[in-house]
Amino acid sequence: MGDFSERVFDIVRQIPAGRVATYGLVAQLMGRPQSARYVGFALRNNPSPAADGGTTPCHRVVFKDGSLCKGFAFGGPGVQRKLLEAEGVAFLDDSHIDLGLCLWDGKGAFSPRPEEAFPDAPTTPPDDFDWIAELGED
Repeated sequence: MGDFSERVFDIVRQIPAGRVATYGLVAQLMGRPQSARYVGFALRNNPSPAADGGTTPCHRVVFKDGSLCKGFAFGGPGVQRKLLEAEGVAFLDDSHIDLGLCLWDGKGAFSPRPEEAFPDAPTTPPDDFDWIAELGED
């Protein structure tokens, strides 16, 4: 494998169980934001897929809309879904992951949607909210 592929594998190994990343996010983390397709090519040649007991969990990488890879190299989308479900990844439907709940931020952390983190938080200010007073502008 070349340097590009090794960098892809290094990043993919950091995706925690129960989370996913997109091909584009992996490319962006590599400093190659226009290379999402090449990330997919590298993962297709993954010499150590977690699906086969290896160390590189390429099943945790999905398309930007949360859909699974139709040609998942290690058994198809059914195998990819089964692996992700076993890790607790939430799905919206048969072939799309709930990225709002499961998308890894690339930093080892996870940020839920604001409405899920703060379910009682207002989405707009109250009717009597005074922006001028709030901002200290008289």
